[in-house]
Amino acid sequence: MFIRLEYLKAQAPAKVEHPFRVIKRQFGYVKVRFRGLMKNTVPLTTLFALLNLWMARKQLMGIGELRQ
Repeated sequence: MFIRLEYLKAQAPAKVEHPFRVIKRQFGYVKVRFRGLMKNTVPLTTLFALLNLWMARKQLMGIGELRQ
């Protein structure tokens, strides 16, 4: 019972942190210079849009299966 509870508690942070790991590792966006909010927001917004495509690439190409 305790292990199941810990597993359920760990799912929420994992779903939130996974996109940031992909952006850092796959796209190489590790350091951000202070250039103002607008100049930093635009590339991040673009990267998160690209991330959505990257994470759904198998479904978009019609291969693989959906995992839930």
